[in-house]
Amino acid sequence: MGTFAKNLTMTPIITRISLIFLSLLIGLSSCRKVEKDAVSEDKQDITQKADPKPLTKSFKDYWYAGEAEITSYELEQARYGQIHPGKAVLIFVTEPFNPDKQVKADQSSPTNVSVLKLNATKNFLTGIYPYSVMSSTFYPVGDNQHAIKVTSSIQEWCGQVFAQLNNRDQFEIRSFSYFESEGDQDLQLDKAPLENEIWTQIRIRPESLPTGEISMIPSFEYLRLMHKPVMAYRAEARLEQDQGNNTYILTYPELKRELVIRFSETFPYSIESWEETYPSGFGPSTEVLTTKARKIKSLKTPYWRQNGNEDVSLRDTLGI
Repeated sequence: MGTFAKNLTMTPIITRISLIFLSLLIGLSSCRKVEKDAVSEDKQDITQKADPKPLTKSFKDYWYAGEAEITSYELEQARYGQIHPGKAVLIFVTEPFNPDKQVKADQSSPTNVSVLKLNATKNFLTGIYPYSVMSSTFYPVGDNQHAIKVTSSIQEWCGQVFAQLNNRDQFEIRSFSYFESEGDQDLQLDKAPLENEIWTQIRIRPESLPTGEISMIPSFEYLRLMHKPVMAYRAEARLEQDQGNNTYILTYPELKRELVIRFSETFPYSIESWEETYPSGFGPSTEVLTTKARKIKSLKTPYWRQNGNEDVSLRDTLGI
């Protein structure tokens, strides 16, 4: 057979092989595109936020009047297997927040996020030495994402501990402690409801509170006081009506802990009291005790301008 005849005979075979190879290339390219699209969709699901929920006129009138709300509480704090008297204060105020730097914004910007900030403080004595506890939560008033930032610190004569959570693609947490077993930690956690943000959610839109069986990250105050790992724990949450107040109840079976927050059933959903029950103490002194806080007085005032000696009497008004 001549060369020309051989070429004619082989051409259909070569063509079929080329078509098969081309089909495989197209198929692999399509698979890669589908995989790439799936990754993009997953990333979008992680980073995309819901639209901010609209604010009512009553909310705007109350929270954007240039004042903070300061509420004092009589405190009975469980620690070292005993109950210690003290005072707690919740300070709620709106402020512009820089979502990139995750700090209070110095300048006006269309990218700022309006947050309802809660500074929660506790002061009590354990024998000769004092405890000072403070947590700060920055929660968007649009109620469309988790708290953007949470910080918590505890100071007492043995030392101090501090933790900070930043809400980015994941929860980024840095924790510092004078205990060797805890030391300096950098953690990344999948996003889950935060107990610290519950208090601000109540003030904005209590109907959005998580209920049912959930995974929740307990308050940093509790985790550090009881030396528990910073992680989400299984919890059961329910919202009930109780004697003219709403009651939000969180139960952590693994931690043997329950948190009960009572708040008014109408706006501005003021927090009237709370109770926190869990095994307190270490070693033989461990027993189940209940921390209690009961409202004393509430003020709406621009406290940041009341920093003179003549303003000290306002503390008497608050009973602290």
